[in-house]
Amino acid sequence: MALAVTGGIAAYKSIEVLRLLQRAGCDVRVAMTRHACEFIKPLTFRALSGAYVIVDDYAADNPDPIAHITYSQSVELFIIAPATANTLAKLANGVADDFVTSTYLACRAPVVVAPAMNTTMWQHPATQRNIEKLRADGVHIIEPDAGEMACGTIGPGRLSEPERIVSLALALLNKEQSSDQNDLSGEVILITAGATREAIDPVRFISNRSSGRMGFALAEAAHRRAARVKVVAGATTVPPPGEVEVINVSSAQQMHDAVTREIAGATIFIAAAAVSDYRAKQIAGAKIKKSSAGMTLELERTPDILREVAASKHPDQLVVGFAAETNDLVDNAREKMTDKRLDMIVGNDVSADQVFDSEENRVIILTPHSPDMIELPLESKAGIAHKILDEIVKLRQTSARSASAPMKS
Repeated sequence: MALAVTGGIAAYKSIEVLRLLQRAGCDVRVAMTRHACEFIKPLTFRALSGAYVIVDDYAADNPDPIAHITYSQSVELFIIAPATANTLAKLANGVADDFVTSTYLACRAPVVVAPAMNTTMWQHPATQRNIEKLRADGVHIIEPDAGEMACGTIGPGRLSEPERIVSLALALLNKEQSSDQNDLSGEVILITAGATREAIDPVRFISNRSSGRMGFALAEAAHRRAARVKVVAGATTVPPPGEVEVINVSSAQQMHDAVTREIAGATIFIAAAAVSDYRAKQIAGAKIKKSSAGMTLELERTPDILREVAASKHPDQLVVGFAAETNDLVDNAREKMTDKRLDMIVGNDVSADQVFDSEENRVIILTPHSPDMIELPLESKAGIAHKILDEIVKLRQTSARSASAPMKS
């Protein structure tokens, strides 16, 4: 895979793009424009990628004098992030006056472009014409996010978050590769992700430390494996995956209501959200003032979404739960699986501080009909997601064989 960095203030975010691609198992070669080197040095990318960073085909230390040809024809995906307005204009009009633009013209692989620039520059008719030209040429555009620019203006133009760029790039790469992982084709998967928030008053709430990373990783992985995916998401700290429908909710009751509306059409339900077990019995209409005497808060249980889904599931539905535990992980996870009559449970030990909002995880997987525990060592959550889905596919195949087995008289 190739990553090209052009000369904008957002160039520093390309370091995170590189790191996330590497964590997903990609071998990444980096190229830079001369102006990009004014924001970040090639040595940084060389140290991280372990490979020569190309800025100029004709540099004395360049090991390949026709690198724009060999480089462009040996990669499976070409990502340009950030792409400046100047770079977009060159790409759209076939200008090849540096290594990055020459590589683009010689590239046979899919191209992903993530623009970043001042809001006025992004909205200028010339830039928008260039974007449409590139789209017409088959280039995949990841439009910039809205927010505050380095120049102080507010509006669209910020480089999209590295997680989103990598998520969309990997999804595209998967489509271009062989379809050997279309093993979830025909499945409709409903996933809950993130944390719920239970209001105490207009400014305070009860919640937990879930980031939504694991649920979103499962959604992205399932989508890449040809499933139809829908996510009911509470509060999260990471952007959702592209090309996946997301229903945003806040409280446990709202998540319960959304799942209730959607569950009938799902063939697999994965409860990866960290749903608050309790909520305030009475929500104050105005901010509760501090008192030296302290405050007593009466709580009541929230709906048990997972239990309700498992209790009323259709014969062809699979229900998968998660158990986040701080002690006795295996025993507590198995008890939860048995008590709620789940088809599978994924357990993880959250006693360590680095688990929450981390890009990595280690989990165990239990099923009711097997005494054996599957233990997955520390890995990226994207990798863990695929391994969980591998076990779901096996479970589906086992269920299908059982359903088709002849009855014994």
